[in-house]
Amino acid sequence: MKVAVIGSRGRIGERLVRNLRQEDLRVVEASRSTGVDSFTGIGLDAALEGAEVVIDVTNVSPDDGEAAQRFFETSSRNLLDAGRRAGVRHHVVLSIVGTDGLLASGYFRGKKLQEEMAAGSGIPFTILRSTQFFEFISSVVQAGTERDIRIAPALVQPIAGEDLADMLADAVFSDPFNGVLEVAGPERLRLDQVAVEIATAQEDPRRIVADVAAPYFGAELGERSLLPGAEARIATLTFDEWLRDSLQPHRISIPN
Repeated sequence: MKVAVIGSRGRIGERLVRNLRQEDLRVVEASRSTGVDSFTGIGLDAALEGAEVVIDVTNVSPDDGEAAQRFFETSSRNLLDAGRRAGVRHHVVLSIVGTDGLLASGYFRGKKLQEEMAAGSGIPFTILRSTQFFEFISSVVQAGTERDIRIAPALVQPIAGEDLADMLADAVFSDPFNGVLEVAGPERLRLDQVAVEIATAQEDPRRIVADVAAPYFGAELGERSLLPGAEARIATLTFDEWLRDSLQPHRISIPN
């Protein structure tokens, strides 16, 4: 089976490619660094030729707002058009739990468009909505000002990137769901508390400020905005396990 991973050089894409190759599949790594650009369409036809499954894990900075919305709309259109020409039999999209309630953000409007375009494409599809993965929260912590990091104290159920990549790989061997599946980590935590633990492990001296008005990429979070539904598939790796195994050996530099 040939599988094309679009966005193969991202945090999740790299893990996904490695997992799929361990299953002895033909995997095409499609990203701008490999000569494939879903936004312009360059290289897509060649990358998807003969592919049975396409997994879209493309992403842009959530801070880009309207530009992010344009990216997801254009990229999805190009990818789905190329998929129809190639006869793709399963189109998998990585999306985000809570998207429906965060449409004040251009980034999340783009993710919603990405989902809707896949659902209306005529290609059998699966939309895998994930909660925030720990590595993403770590990158959010590294933002902020020189003195503090303002984060909404919303409830989250974060997942390890490795567990998310495993669940995406599972979709390759499953029939198209033709709907939305949610995946999440095993623990319910507060986003600001997770941020404190990560900042402490990174020896980041800045102060974490719990602020209910802190924007989440242009949207305001309610307490339960980021939580999955009752039918979500639950991963196994806990936050403490991930922190111990993946984060504690690393340090970051704080700007003066």
